[in-house]
Amino acid sequence: YNQWLLDLPQTIRQYVCLVKRYYRPEWGENWREHFTVDRINGNLGHELKYNDQKLIGNYLRAGFEPDSSWRVYKLRPDFNPAAKVQVEDDITVSVTVPRETLNDLDPRYANPSVKILKNCEAMLFQRPDDAIHRGFDEQAEADISRPDTFLSNFEPLSRAQVQQLLDKVVDFDEYTEPMKRLLRDFAANPTTEWAVSSAHPRVVDGKPSKNPRYLQIRPDIANARDTYLAETAARLYRGINSDEPLHFPVNAVLSGRRGSPADPSIHLPPLAVYNPIHYQELPELFMDYICSLTGKSPSTTGFGSEGALTKRPFNALPPIIDLNNALVSAILTGYAGFSTAAGYVGPHYRVDHDISMLVPEIWCRMSIEERDPAFLIANGYLEKVEDFDFQGSRVLASRLGYRITARFADRFLGRIFETPNIIFTEHFLRPETQDLPLYAAGVNAIVEAQARVAREYFDDGSVNAACPQIKALLHIMANGAYEGMTADHPAIRAMFTREALLSSDWYLDRLRAKQERDIQLWKRHVRALEGFRSRLPQGDDDPLDTASRLDAARAQLQRVSSPDYLKALTGTIGSDRRLGQ
Repeated sequence: YNQWLLDLPQTIRQYVCLVKRYYRPEWGENWREHFTVDRINGNLGHELKYNDQKLIGNYLRAGFEPDSSWRVYKLRPDFNPAAKVQVEDDITVSVTVPRETLNDLDPRYANPSVKILKNCEAMLFQRPDDAIHRGFDEQAEADISRPDTFLSNFEPLSRAQVQQLLDKVVDFDEYTEPMKRLLRDFAANPTTEWAVSSAHPRVVDGKPSKNPRYLQIRPDIANARDTYLAETAARLYRGINSDEPLHFPVNAVLSGRRGSPADPSIHLPPLAVYNPIHYQELPELFMDYICSLTGKSPSTTGFGSEGALTKRPFNALPPIIDLNNALVSAILTGYAGFSTAAGYVGPHYRVDHDISMLVPEIWCRMSIEERDPAFLIANGYLEKVEDFDFQGSRVLASRLGYRITARFADRFLGRIFETPNIIFTEHFLRPETQDLPLYAAGVNAIVEAQARVAREYFDDGSVNAACPQIKALLHIMANGAYEGMTADHPAIRAMFTREALLSSDWYLDRLRAKQERDIQLWKRHVRALEGFRSRLPQGDDDPLDTASRLDAARAQLQRVSSPDYLKALTGTIGSDRRLGQ
């Protein structure tokens, strides 16, 4: 039966999906009269109609073939894209709090601590890679056509150049309406000198720049109505009044990673060794986070440690402080560390950000149980990447963690696509099948980069400021073992459990350091208010209400000085005692 099913022509499968999508039980066996085609010149046409209305399919690109042709797949007839509200991008502040301190959370999530995020940006610095294809990136064309948009690396077009665009009617018609309107208005207005087109990056050294940028108004601000509707729906679902706070904690971690094929001209090793979605347990995940390795992208000149926290202009703290904080939060919350591939999957398949855009659609259609790595591993949806021998050397491929399988693609992509079994082929799911020598070289390059970055923590002495788990990882990354134990040793794995963290002296010391700093903070507030009040003129009616502010500050000082406050801090990341030293 399975073979017969596989042998069915793709057109037949699509027709079955369509009939299933629109079928009503009251039709019984009489379903054919609802599906027709027109007769053209006496012959049956090729456009299927449902109740005399044309049925139009929707398609999604999922990367490129080795010859650069698009890999396009038909979406299910009942697919509707998820409504998403983007609330942060590059610069975000976060806090980790015990779950019981918030009373409005979705009860289906069982994380003992949760992370709350707050965006620090009013604008998002976007690189619209796909805008060079006219009409492809509708959001970018709408944003770039606004009169108040800040642009960088777009080509200034003269009136004659814009007129040439208008004259090529077929090509011009591929733009979305906002970009058409911008160019038409410019051509009709003799007082303006220059315009830009979303499809024309600035020409640098005779070639279009690969790094065009613009500042996008934050979507949750630009589309305030959608944001309001999303929040209101959440309030209704959770039963939260309009005057009560509404929290949206993190409930999925899906880091993006850029892979790229080898480029000997810039000494770039092959880094595209990951399949579309990987899961890593905390030791392997934080080896990646410590290294923050990235492949070549349009906005970088090569590969290396990437991210704002790895750049001194963005972060004056020693990196070990951020790593300690991040690890404590990860252990306390219990969030699973997934990652998605961008750029390339293996040396031959370019995917750009297609998978990154697809994964949220997959994740929101998975139940909370289905997102649990233990469930995915037990049911064959994730497979462990194992170390292997190649040309006489051991390749530490286990550093890549787990990766999705064909079973995962068939079950979960089937909620989006009509043909889920052909989207992520064997070459996608197992990149080593594209080119085993390059795969081995890529894994070795990652391991070597992790060792190089880890040694920097020994060189500057900051390894001594690392929490026990990070310290063990740095030793394993740099030397292969910590106190004679490799990363897969049970004692090393046990260090990364919540129970081990909560029972450790060093975590208790972080909580005490947090309490001491809060006491110092509120003492400073009390002194400042007392000093301000002492300088008020006699008879002043206290327009700033400093009396009640001082009472509130004294109450906070009393609260943070109590033993109960120290207990209440359990489940938070505390504070690193070395800060300020």
